[in-house]
Amino acid sequence: MFAGTTTGFGDMGFSLALAAIGSALGTGYAGMAAIGAWKRAFTLNKTAPFILIAFVGAPLSQTIYGLILRNAIQNVDYSAANYPALILMGLVAGLAMGMSAMMQGKAGAKAADALAETGKGFGNYIMVLGVVETVALFVMVFTMTALPAAG
Repeated sequence: MFAGTTTGFGDMGFSLALAAIGSALGTGYAGMAAIGAWKRAFTLNKTAPFILIAFVGAPLSQTIYGLILRNAIQNVDYSAANYPALILMGLVAGLAMGMSAMMQGKAGAKAADALAETGKGFGNYIMVLGVVETVALFVMVFTMTALPAAG
């Protein structure tokens, strides 16, 4: 079916696109919660904690991981026989990174709500987001080590 060498297509950008979709969803979830927390603070004439933006931005890093993986797949010339496997690897890895970002955003939403209400626990909440982030890092690294040899 395939002959020769495939150059430059990699995984067709699936790893980046799916990771970015997850980042968009995650930042949206956390952002909505932060806005709600700030609204409550303003309504009660309390100081709105700016630090909630850390929870909102946390899922963005998975887009970077998707970009790094996409580039790793794209920048090597592979045997055309390996091309379908590269697409599948990019799809599955991108989906896993995207889910990590989405769930990180959901955890960030809960963290924003809890921190705004209590003013306590920032370190604990960030640690939870870091654990969820680790899933995406593992997916990126493990997928890069599983890439087929060039040629």
